[in-house]
Amino acid sequence: MEEIILLKQGEIVLKGQNKRFFAQRLESNISRRLAPFGDFKVYTAQSTVYVEPQDASCDTAGAFAALRCVFGVISLSRAAACEKDADAMLETAKLYLKDDFARAKSFKVESKRADKRFPMTSIQLSQYVGGELSEAFPDVAVDVHNPELLVTLEVRDYKAYVHAAPVQGAGGMPVGSNGRAVSLLSGGIDSPVATYMIAKRGISIIPVHFFSFPYTSQQAKEKVLTLAKELTPYCGDLTVEVVPFTEIQQEMRKVCPEEYFTIIMRRFMMRIAEKIANYNGCKALVTGESLGQVASQTMEAMAATEACIGLPVLRPVVGMDKEEIVRLARKIGTFETSILPYEDCCTVFMPRHPKTRPRLAEVEAAETKLDIEGLVAKAIAGIERVRV
Repeated sequence: MEEIILLKQGEIVLKGQNKRFFAQRLESNISRRLAPFGDFKVYTAQSTVYVEPQDASCDTAGAFAALRCVFGVISLSRAAACEKDADAMLETAKLYLKDDFARAKSFKVESKRADKRFPMTSIQLSQYVGGELSEAFPDVAVDVHNPELLVTLEVRDYKAYVHAAPVQGAGGMPVGSNGRAVSLLSGGIDSPVATYMIAKRGISIIPVHFFSFPYTSQQAKEKVLTLAKELTPYCGDLTVEVVPFTEIQQEMRKVCPEEYFTIIMRRFMMRIAEKIANYNGCKALVTGESLGQVASQTMEAMAATEACIGLPVLRPVVGMDKEEIVRLARKIGTFETSILPYEDCCTVFMPRHPKTRPRLAEVEAAETKLDIEGLVAKAIAGIERVRV
């Protein structure tokens, strides 16, 4: 029996004349994600992406699990292909869904007739196959309202396909279809969630992490690299830019008022991230800031932080509360790593009484004794790039 994976496009179907661009990007992302699982043929027709294993060595189960994390796919199904004939679909359903029928107490047949040349209507096909399946599996009742098993018949251009209810996909837009951005990735809960959310909008990510050895440990750095790795099922392969930040913080502590430490640190991060973004053709920066969550995330503090750069700053979680962010972190698998007890550079240099509503002129005055350009240049020169 020929098994295939069917993937339904999400927002791509709403596109106009540039729809093909998004579809091609999605196909390319799918093909890359399938590489570890064998040789698959990937093609698109009628807003459906077909993934066909080319030989028996293909790991279809592994491929299916990986494709659930691909942005741009709204739902996906493992299906059996057969001839576009009612009896062929019936026999395929009996065989392919035999184990599903053994577990279910009720079922329903739903037909989708994309090929309008097929002689039966969708209702006629569902009634015929449903009646025969009811006789073949007498212990499973027909329930058209709340069935445990949904038998789906799809009559498409090339063949017919039989499968159970589809599984929800990752949704969103294909990664890379909406440009590139630099994401400031700390070891906390929020920034990995923000990275995930902006990648879901079709943006390729360059993660940047600021590392302050020996004030922060090697374990703290490894924690961030693990977080980046946990994001790769959604974002694709990532290269983390690890920026040495110790000298900047040491110089800041010597000459700057303590209450401005956090704001000045974040302004340096913005300057460095912007240079990395410009070098890599990125059009925005991404942060995990949530309004009012900590002292550096008031409106005044965020305004002062981004005033030193020209690129837009995207804040996907800015309106979410902590519970919402934690719930999403658990869903994408980053939460347990984020709560490991290794501090990042911001935590180590946290002032006792941070300025929560700084004025930009005061912040700029507090920076005047620093060699900003020199410190930024040295940090850029010392970047370590780690591919995960």
